[in-house]
Amino acid sequence: MEIQAAVVRQVGGPFEIEELTLDDPRDDEVLVRIVGAGICHTDLIVRDQHYPPKLPVVLGHEGSGVVEKVGAGVVEFAPGDHVVLTFMSCGRCQSCLIAEPTSCDHMMDFNFGGRAIDGRATIHDGEVAIASSFFGQSSFATWALANERSVVKVPKDIPLEILGPLGCGIQTGAGSAINGIKLPAGETIVILGAGAVGLSAVMGSVIVGAGRIISVDLKKNRLELAKELGATDVIDASSANVVDEIMRLTRGGGARYILETSGNPVSLKNGINALHVGGTLGIVGAPPLGTEVTIDVNHILLNRTVRGFIEGMSVPKVFIPRLIELYRHGHFPFDKLIKFYSLEDINKGVSDSESGVTIKPVLRMAS
Repeated sequence: MEIQAAVVRQVGGPFEIEELTLDDPRDDEVLVRIVGAGICHTDLIVRDQHYPPKLPVVLGHEGSGVVEKVGAGVVEFAPGDHVVLTFMSCGRCQSCLIAEPTSCDHMMDFNFGGRAIDGRATIHDGEVAIASSFFGQSSFATWALANERSVVKVPKDIPLEILGPLGCGIQTGAGSAINGIKLPAGETIVILGAGAVGLSAVMGSVIVGAGRIISVDLKKNRLELAKELGATDVIDASSANVVDEIMRLTRGGGARYILETSGNPVSLKNGINALHVGGTLGIVGAPPLGTEVTIDVNHILLNRTVRGFIEGMSVPKVFIPRLIELYRHGHFPFDKLIKFYSLEDINKGVSDSESGVTIKPVLRMAS
């Protein structure tokens, strides 16, 4: 079928709106009319070719929409269902079988390979294949084809256009606090970065009853929103020594729980240096492949843990509906992060995100 999609053809963009052809769904696939699609940092690091797949590519991995058609083997979904699209996993490896799909053996291939799991390109420009199936979806388009494993059914009484970011950025931040470090009630957490992921981690920390939530960022508007969402303390990294301030706020011992959400190696180094003996730091933000940080081995030797958290360590078909219920009852106001743009204004949304003007740009497709 013919679709409109935002294509990146050169390193660094721009996104170009083009008429392309999308495959019909195969047995395990779902055709979704996209209603909304969040713009995420991960889309931009692929645009800049810090991550695969190679260009040209249709990105977008925070889609929400309405099921229009399902493959012959799909039983969980039917036309008319409201859905959120999330990351892809195989469902067969050991990690998937023990309900840890974020550690899937095929995480990189299935989400960054530029092809569907059967190896085919699902989007074409005439006879030319376009890298697609990004995170199992490629939702910067009017229609997307998704494997049933990356589709989550959602209630019809919640505005569908706001739900796409739950598929990645929002579940990543909230899940890293709730599922990843398993923040105990009453504890202190430091969250480095107050973008969509970091602010979602603030909200997740509120949900589990954190005693103190310290948000760190360079942008004053983001720190103000962090306080509105539940941060008890903020550190302006543009003017303060971050490590010294964390030590001051934690009475000199450092924090037992830290999340680094910005992808900035300097911020990560600050987090490691501010980590309490026996503490845990979760790396959430993604820098370019090959980025390295030097550490003092003896600092880590004192029972400090530094590890990565992908997609909030969540099982999306369980976790996303829970976040929606929390939102429904006023406990998870993630809609405060969102500003809408049309598909044609995608480059404006990207620019506003990169400048910090907008926390979470969401493309709202014309009906």
